[in-house]
Amino acid sequence: MKKILLSITALVALTLNTWAYEVNPIITAMPALTIAPDAHAAGMGDIGVATTPDMNSQFWNAAKYAFIEDKGGISASYTPWLRKLVNDIDLAYLTGFYRFDDKQAISASFSYFSMGEVSLVDANMVGEEYVYATAKPNEWSLDVAYSRKLHEYVSMAATLRFMYSDLNNGINYSGTGESKEMYPAWTFAADVSLYYRQPIELPMGTSHFALGFTLSNLGGKMSYDKNVTSNFIPARMRLGVSYEIPFDNYNRLMASVECDRLLVPSTYSTYASGIGEKKGDDQYRWDNASEEYSKVSSPKGWFQSFNDAPGGAKEEFDEMRWGVGLEYSYNRQFFGRVGYSHEDKMKGNRRYVTLGAGFKLSIVRFDVAYCIATAASNPLDQTMRFSLGFDLAGIKDLVNNKR
Repeated sequence: MKKILLSITALVALTLNTWAYEVNPIITAMPALTIAPDAHAAGMGDIGVATTPDMNSQFWNAAKYAFIEDKGGISASYTPWLRKLVNDIDLAYLTGFYRFDDKQAISASFSYFSMGEVSLVDANMVGEEYVYATAKPNEWSLDVAYSRKLHEYVSMAATLRFMYSDLNNGINYSGTGESKEMYPAWTFAADVSLYYRQPIELPMGTSHFALGFTLSNLGGKMSYDKNVTSNFIPARMRLGVSYEIPFDNYNRLMASVECDRLLVPSTYSTYASGIGEKKGDDQYRWDNASEEYSKVSSPKGWFQSFNDAPGGAKEEFDEMRWGVGLEYSYNRQFFGRVGYSHEDKMKGNRRYVTLGAGFKLSIVRFDVAYCIATAASNPLDQTMRFSLGFDLAGIKDLVNNKR
C-alpha cells in the first residue's frame, strides 16, 4: 500500500506542482489548500492578504472582515482544474460572514476538491503495474473564524479548521511485499491573521494603505496508514501590502504586492543525501529518508523550513512565491483586474498572467477570472474561474420591500 499511496500522491503533486527540468518542489498532504478559490483574488495574480475586504476574505485573511462594510454575505466559487486534459477535477468553495457591529465579525467556509476518477495500482509485480480498482479521491475542509478590531486601524482573527483527505474511498488491496491498508486522513489546523488599514486624505478623496499578514494551516500532520508514516499539511506564511488611490468620486485604482511560502521542510532530498553517504543502495536511501522525514513534528518543521533547503540560502529564497495585482473600480460597482504570479522553476514553475472583471449591483456580486500561463504545463492555463456572492442585508431589505 505504500507504493499505492505514493502513486496517488505523486499524481496530485504532478498536477499541483509543475515539474520541469531539475526540480525540488515541496510536497504536502492536501495540496488543494494552496489553490486560490475565488475569482476576485484569481484576477489579481492569486493574491488577497492585504487587498480590500470582500466576501471571500476567509481564505486569505479573515481579519479583513472586521473592516468590511456589508453586514453579512455569502459567496460560492468554482475553479475547474486541468481542463485541457480532463473534465472531472475541480474545486468548489463556499464562504460566508456576519458582522456583529463595527468591531467584530464571524465567518466560515467550506472547500471541496474532487480529483476525478483515479486508477488504484499495486506495483509489487516487477516490470508492470496492476490496476485493481478505481476510486474518486476527494479532499475537503471546514473552518470558522472570529475577527475583531484591536484599534481603529488594526484587526486580528483566529481561524479553526478541520481537514479531511480520502485518496482511495476505503478500497484496499491485500497484495504482497510492502502492501498495507490505507485509510482517510484528517487533522485540525489554525490560522492567525493580522490586517492594518489606514485611510489617508488626499485632495481627490480618501485613499487607503493596507498591510496584511497570515500564518495559515498551523496544525497536526496527516497519516494515511494509522501513523506508520505522516505527511505535513500546507502550513503557509503570507505577507502583503496594498494601496488604493482615488482619481475622483467614481474612479479608483488599487495596487497590491504579496509574497508567501510554505512552512514545510524540504521533502526527502535533504535526508536522502545524508543517509546516502552511509549506504549506497538507492531504495534504502529513499525508504529511510522517508521515515526520517516522517518523524519531524509539525512545530519543528515550521522552523526547520527556513534553513534546510539543499541549495542553501538561495533555494530558501526561491521557495517564495510572488504576486502583484491591479484593480480598477468605477463607483465601487464595476471592476477590472490584472495580475501576475511568479514561482521559481525548481519549486513548481507556475508563472502566469491573470485577467479579471466583476460587478456589484444591489444585492449581487459576480466575479470572473482568466489565467494565461507564461511557463509550460500550468494546470490553470486558459481556465475561467467564477464567484457569485449575495449581500444578506440587501436580501433581507428586499424581502421586507425596503428596496
